Amino acid sequence: MREQIHTIHGVDICSEAFGNPAHPAILLIMGATCSMIYWDEEFCQRLADTGRYVIRFDNRDVGRSVTYDPGTSHYTVADLADDAVGVLDAYGIAQAHIVGMSLGGMIAQVIAIKHPDRMLTMTLIASSFFGSDDNTRNLPPMDERILAFHAKAGTLDWSDDEAVAHYLVSGSRLISGSKRKFDEQRAHKQVTTEIKRANQLLSMFNHALLAGDDFYEGKTNEIRVPTLVIHGTDDTILPYAHGLALAEEIPATLLTLDGTGHEVHSDDWDQIIQAIFSHTQVS
Repeated sequence: MREQIHTIHGVDICSEAFGNPAHPAILLIMGATCSMIYWDEEFCQRLADTGRYVIRFDNRDVGRSVTYDPGTSHYTVADLADDAVGVLDAYGIAQAHIVGMSLGGMIAQVIAIKHPDRMLTMTLIASSFFGSDDNTRNLPPMDERILAFHAKAGTLDWSDDEAVAHYLVSGSRLISGSKRKFDEQRAHKQVTTEIKRANQLLSMFNHALLAGDDFYEGKTNEIRVPTLVIHGTDDTILPYAHGLALAEEIPATLLTLDGTGHEVHSDDWDQIIQAIFSHTQVS
C-alpha cells in the first residue's frame, strides 16, 4: 500500500495514488459510508494504465481519515468538496479530472461551482443533484428494500467482525444490478479490508446526517465543465431517472449501463475506463 496521511484544513485525510505523476490527474471521490477502497485497486491501476495519474482518498468519517463520534455531525458537503481540493493541493496538482460516485458526484458538483479553476472535466457515476430536498424534479426515491435492510443495522453486534462483514456483503448484494453477477468473494475481501482499515467503522453512518449548504442548491446550471454521466438502469439507490435528469440539465454526455445497479461492477470496468479515458482527452 502507498497510502499517505495529509493534514487538510486541520484534519487528517488519507489518500493513495496510482501511475505516473507526470500524467493528467484523475481524482476519485467515493460515495456515502464507503472508504476509498470501494474504488477497487485493480480498477484504479487499469485506469492509471491508460496514461492517467489516479488518486483515491477517504472522505471524513471513513477509512483512515478523521472520524468523529458516531451520531454526530461536524461538516457539510461543501467541506468535503474543500477536502477534495485539499488533496489536489497535497499532491501539488493545479487542475484535475474529477470522478465522483453517488455522494462523490454531488461533492464533485460543488467543486465545479466553488472551485471551477481546479477542474478539467467531471464524471458523475450513479449520482444525482446536490441538495434538492424538495425534489422539485419528481425523481424516484430510493427503493424501500434498501431502507428496510439498513434499518436492521441498530440490532447488529458491531464488535463481531464476521457478523459485520456478512451485513456489509449483504448490503452490496442488494444494490447489485439484475444483469450483473454478484462476486461474493470480491465483496467479502473488500468489506474485510474496510473493517480492518477503519479508524472507527460506525462513524460511516455520520454521512446520513450530512448537511448541505443552501448556497449551492439549484446552481447546477452554473456548471460549465465538460461532464460525463454514467448510470445503471437497475440502480435502486439513485434510480436511472436521476442520471437522465443530470445529463439533460447540466448538460452532459450520458453512458447508460444496462442492468447495472448502484455499483462500479467489474463487468463494466472496460466500458467505464474507456469512457473516462475518452472524456478526459478533452483537456
